[in-house]
Amino acid sequence: MRTLIVIPARLAAVRLPQKPLRLLGGAPLVTRVWERVCAMNIADRCVVATDEAEVAEAARAAGAESVMTSKGHVSGTDRVAEVAAMPEFADFTTIVNVQGDEPFIGRQAVEGAASMVSSGKFPLGTAASPASWKIADNPNVVKVVLGSDGRALYFSRAGIPFVRDRDAVQSNEIQMLQHIGVYAYSREALEQWVSLPPHPLENTERLEQLRPLAAGIPIGVAIANEPPASGIDTEDDLAAANARWQEFIAGR
Repeated sequence: MRTLIVIPARLAAVRLPQKPLRLLGGAPLVTRVWERVCAMNIADRCVVATDEAEVAEAARAAGAESVMTSKGHVSGTDRVAEVAAMPEFADFTTIVNVQGDEPFIGRQAVEGAASMVSSGKFPLGTAASPASWKIADNPNVVKVVLGSDGRALYFSRAGIPFVRDRDAVQSNEIQMLQHIGVYAYSREALEQWVSLPPHPLENTERLEQLRPLAAGIPIGVAIANEPPASGIDTEDDLAAANARWQEFIAGR
């Protein structure tokens, strides 16, 4: 079983222009993500996938392997699927998608998602972290509810599960879980995912993982007992990330 990690990166972000090339701790953001993932020693190979020569050049200058992909992709999963289909990556059985704007992604999340697939338990894997019920009404935070076997029942921007009995929360019978946006795929499940048409639930919630879930493809969810990493989407996010960078690298 060989694992490939792909970091999709594009320049089309509106809220933070040129996002992969913006500096974090003096280096391009996308290279910081690559460094973080490589340091985990989870993957047999790790590549940056982009549709812009500038991003590829920045990644290669830092020592990263980079591959060029189509400009027509609408999601990171589509870009990862193109990479996985390339002949030079044909012998990888587990493919992991780590978003190019999460330099603080936790090891438990990446390793847990990958193990859901590499163990053969699920065709798709992701991760979640126990969270405060205060996130329930925040649509920018994605929640997930699980079945007894650890598979995702549903992902939503709404507060799920809805708590009718507050005593259930106080007795820890149920937790709110915050989804962590890392995905692992078996080769077959990845090919099936991108072959499916968008589902109405996916379009409604703006959550791509609802496409395979609605089609009946199981998604295993690893519980990461670490704070969820925050993506970098705005100028304020980038400023906050730079402010904590030295503390982060000192403690990892």
